[in-house]
Amino acid sequence: MPDADLSVAPADAGSGSALDRLRVRETWPWLVALGIFVLFCWLLSPILTPFVLGAGLAYAGDPIVDRLQRWHLSRTAGVCVVFLVITLAGLAGLVLLLPMLTDQLRVLLQNIPEWLAWLQNHGLQRIGVSLPDGLRLDAAGFKVIIAEHWSEASGMLKTVWTHVSASGGALFTAIANLLLVPVVTFYLLRDWDELVAWIRGVVPPRALPKIGGMARETDEVLGAFIRGQLTVMAALTVYYWIALWIAGLNLALLVGLIVGLISFVPYLGAIVGVLTAVIAMLVQTQELLPFVWLAVVFGIGQILESNVLTPLLVGDKIGLHPVAVIFAVMAGGQLFGFVGVMLALPVAAVIAVVLRETKKQWLQSRMYSHGAPAPAQAEAVATAGEGAATPPP
Repeated sequence: MPDADLSVAPADAGSGSALDRLRVRETWPWLVALGIFVLFCWLLSPILTPFVLGAGLAYAGDPIVDRLQRWHLSRTAGVCVVFLVITLAGLAGLVLLLPMLTDQLRVLLQNIPEWLAWLQNHGLQRIGVSLPDGLRLDAAGFKVIIAEHWSEASGMLKTVWTHVSASGGALFTAIANLLLVPVVTFYLLRDWDELVAWIRGVVPPRALPKIGGMARETDEVLGAFIRGQLTVMAALTVYYWIALWIAGLNLALLVGLIVGLISFVPYLGAIVGVLTAVIAMLVQTQELLPFVWLAVVFGIGQILESNVLTPLLVGDKIGLHPVAVIFAVMAGGQLFGFVGVMLALPVAAVIAVVLRETKKQWLQSRMYSHGAPAPAQAEAVATAGEGAATPPP
């Protein structure tokens, strides 16, 4: 019997190592293919914008189309209904907001000469800066500057025109990408269920339960985060619009839109909003009291965002620290440009789910628990430590 045991053990070990080598040989080509795919996406990142936007819109609209299908509409009819509602809502928003934005920009342009006059007569003197003799910040002064430096200005205009002409192709590409977004969204939204089924079909059966569970968790986290974040952005836009209008800022709508649109990056919306509001108020007036009201508005806005809106509507959906969110957005922009900024938070959500699953597997692994005391021994050691730490009476 001992001889039999000795003969079986090496065979099992050899078969196990052979199986491991086979798995390695089967796995590394797929890892190489994944690396090539990532490199391919990085090289094509300038043209991926309409596809990423279309995929994001299709992902957001799929639950609505599914609900319409449950109401006995076909998939194509449901997609058409969603597109019609979005188009009508966009046109209504343009009709309502565009005239107000135009009026506010017109007021801004009208106030610029007065602001330049105040800057020349009072603002620069307060900070100890004086203009050269004969230089004035008004229309006549700018005419003198242009006349004195006409040769340099003409050369600069030629350079600017050269850059504008060279960027005509980029402008055409941007317009084409914008027109491609609804087309890509329509086809992806119509075939979304088939696309998901195809992805599920290529996953190895042995990995399908674990990957399917992680995919469902990612979908729940990402969907809740997107819905909550969009609600927070809309609420902040409305708040800053109304509050800044009450504070007397003429560009309240424009500043509110800026703060709301970039508030998905922690603290960036407030910083940009404060700078924009201060500059707009300087152009509008040079009195001190309006700036006090601006400070009150943004102080209340930060308290409302961090203590009410974000915890209530978003919570800890992704599970990432705000600094990690900022890093994800900056890293995405550095690696993939605008496409990387759009993909930063969805990818961060996926990475967060993967890290939670990895931590769970690590805590259950033999490497983590190797050498750890048994539960009874650990409890005895903890009890002894508490007794030693307690001073005698």
